[in-house]
Amino acid sequence: MFEASPLLTYTLEWVNLLLRWTHVIVAIAWAGASFYFVWLDNHLTPPTDPKLKARGVSGELWAVHGGGFYNPQKYMGAPQALPKHLHWFYWESYSTWLTGFALFTVMYLFNAGTFLIDKSRYDWPPVAAVHAALGFLVGFWLIYDVLCRTVGRRPNSERLLGALVFTVVVGASWLACQLFAGRAAFLLVGAMVATAMSANVFFWIIPGQRKVVAAMRAGEPVDPVHGQRGKQRSVHNTYFTLPVLFAMLSNHYGWAYSHPHNWLVLVLIMLAGALIRQFFVARHKTEMAGKRAPWGWAIASVGILMGVAVWLAPAPGPATPVAALNETPAQRLALAQNVIEQRCLMCHNAQLASKGVRLDSPQALTQHAQNIYQQAVVLKTMPMNNATQITDAERAVLARWFRSQP
Repeated sequence: MFEASPLLTYTLEWVNLLLRWTHVIVAIAWAGASFYFVWLDNHLTPPTDPKLKARGVSGELWAVHGGGFYNPQKYMGAPQALPKHLHWFYWESYSTWLTGFALFTVMYLFNAGTFLIDKSRYDWPPVAAVHAALGFLVGFWLIYDVLCRTVGRRPNSERLLGALVFTVVVGASWLACQLFAGRAAFLLVGAMVATAMSANVFFWIIPGQRKVVAAMRAGEPVDPVHGQRGKQRSVHNTYFTLPVLFAMLSNHYGWAYSHPHNWLVLVLIMLAGALIRQFFVARHKTEMAGKRAPWGWAIASVGILMGVAVWLAPAPGPATPVAALNETPAQRLALAQNVIEQRCLMCHNAQLASKGVRLDSPQALTQHAQNIYQQAVVLKTMPMNNATQITDAERAVLARWFRSQP
């Protein structure tokens, strides 16, 4: 069996760090641009200047930022003359997907046996799990795209299309949580939706814009359908954003992805994210119309989150046994060492020292006491996928030992 050298492990940690850092940076740029343009579209007002109307400007906005004034203008079709310098918003999307897929590959696909598979859920070969994971990414995009190109082209079909896409996401979430480790399943569902977002830009939004530019340069009429299709996919992307962000952050919260009904936890929190986004989009529109903010969307979102929080709240544990109350600090250390030896030392020993952490001595336990308590007791993210089947009673032993620390 191949065992990675300490230098290789250290190098991969740096690759992981740099990929994650880059991914977050470009994702901020993409989400920021998406949110800004949705906000801008909903705050444009018809121009009053006859010259702007004559040039084909359908909406404009005056804003102040950073000590200067800005006057963005939108053309419903295309400007009469193509500007020399035209900025294209697409590398933010492509960079986010490329770095995200690279990170997913390094973390999950190269370590499928550890991170992708939970044998207590579904025991299958790593190669099969990797192919299935890739199938989720491609399959969701194909189904979503077909729905947009069929149902989405009908008049007033956005609600029906949204319901169908939501149904597909629910089904994919359930299936992913049956096949993969909970942590991986949450991330995979987020990755499949993010893949559709980037594919929207690559296959529809940017090609449509290129066709508009090409028609203008050739002196041909511009087909407005390209703008309509691009707007549809762009709006979808803004609703996908917050659910995807939750899925990407969920690996820090074992209480969410380790729940017996984790697929429903994922669906409900993603739905809450979409409703939060709906509140802000609707608020932009009502703000411009001078109407009251649509607080119903926000209340529904908060209600779902509070409901999930109450549902997942741990039940009151049994009273601590009298014998446990009388344990001395030395006895609690000995009991904690016994739990660590059975559940943790296979990864955190002198030979392996996963993540640079050794737990094979009382001194090491004291050094890493805070991390042990956080990861194994509070967050329940360790052991990974609970591969060693640590029990709640054993987690309670670790909690009593940690709380007895001076």
